[in-house]
Amino acid sequence: MTVFKTLCIAAAALVLSSGAVLAAGGSGKTVDYDFSFEGPFGTYDRAQLQRGFQVYNQICSACHGLEQVYFRNLTEENGPGLPVAMVEEIAGGYFVPDTGPEAFPGDEREAGLTDQFPGSSMATAPDLSMMAKARAGFHGPYGLGINQLMRGIGGPEYIASLLTGYTGKEIEQAGTILYENTAFNAGPYIAMAPPLWGDDVFFEDGSATDLESLAVDVSAFLMWTAEPKMVERKQAGLAGVLIMLLFAVLLYFTNKKLWYPIKHRQSGTPAE
Repeated sequence: MTVFKTLCIAAAALVLSSGAVLAAGGSGKTVDYDFSFEGPFGTYDRAQLQRGFQVYNQICSACHGLEQVYFRNLTEENGPGLPVAMVEEIAGGYFVPDTGPEAFPGDEREAGLTDQFPGSSMATAPDLSMMAKARAGFHGPYGLGINQLMRGIGGPEYIASLLTGYTGKEIEQAGTILYENTAFNAGPYIAMAPPLWGDDVFFEDGSATDLESLAVDVSAFLMWTAEPKMVERKQAGLAGVLIMLLFAVLLYFTNKKLWYPIKHRQSGTPAE
């Protein structure tokens, strides 16, 4: 066996073993849910994003903020696509700091389309804007990007698994109630009480409101808040790949035409 072959086998073993360790991650169990935006050609499901926003607006916003999202983003075509009038009404239900010339410190006003969502109302409640990117549920071997291309990093899967992973078991530590959760990667106990129970909200389109459906919907919405330009980025990437393929084909035939007379000239015939 050559030295080069030995090195290749060792490198492959190292990559596969490191990938397995990273996949193991923490102690939590992440369910691999199927989302419409997965894969190189995946897109957001507008109806699902609207349902997910309703879950956030009615349940999650009581504690968690979305500081990196503007209210006007809810009207985007590749996002929830809500009507402007509806978003203006939604924004009016939130209050943001008033920075006007006649405002006093601590004054607030109703939010508008150009404002960002308020931050979290509790110091221990993290902002959810980038949560789907920050909380990876699974990985492929780092550096290859194959698993990330086909399945993503598992952020929305982790969130959905966390929301559905409560077992009902509780313990008390230092006066704080902790809840057992099979998906919590720093667990198995988490300080956040179960935010969803099933049938927490009502959808006008008659969509399912069981616990798992609500968890998946709000997880898809949080993926959009973290990657609002995902669809455009995929389209640009596809266009770039097609252009590169076209250039490759043109380069091949050009190279073939330029070198054909030289490769096929008769012996003793000078090159032109």
